Amino acid sequence: MADKTRKTIRIKWVRSGIGFTRHQKTIVRSVGLRRLNQTVVRPDTPQMRGIVAAVPHLLAIVPETPAPAWASLPEYTVYPPEVKPTPPAEPAAELGAEVASEVVAAEASAEKGEPQPAKPAKAAKEKVDKGPAGGAPGKVKPTQAAKAKPKAARKKSAPKKESKPPKAGKK
Repeated sequence: MADKTRKTIRIKWVRSGIGFTRHQKTIVRSVGLRRLNQTVVRPDTPQMRGIVAAVPHLLAIVPETPAPAWASLPEYTVYPPEVKPTPPAEPAAELGAEVASEVVAAEASAEKGEPQPAKPAKAAKEKVDKGPAGGAPGKVKPTQAAKAKPKAARKKSAPKKESKPPKAGKK
């Protein structure tokens, strides 16, 4: 059964394996290192320390880096949502009575022939063109129809120049 409180060491690859034997390169790979300056955490056993001791010019045991003090402080605190008590059913009944009285008043005025007061219409929102990024505001962008030009209005390409006959070389 493995002990969870077992100590660990941090092993870092500090020098490239170029120019060293293939056996030394495989030792570095067997530790689990794939890139230069990569650090891995392994159990602190005599076997792991022996592997590092076999290639001390390529690997090093580095101390644990303590967490910075600011890392222990939370960025923000999340509070649970507040639970609002449910309102009693009586105010809802009163509201229903008010709505019912308005409906009755509207029907009575309709029978008399009085015009009902119009509900205020929502104001139409105008779209303001802010223009392209960095462009002048209020500028109208041309539509696809405005961009398309008839074939006759398109700019004609310049006629091709006649090519000169090849010069006769020296014979």
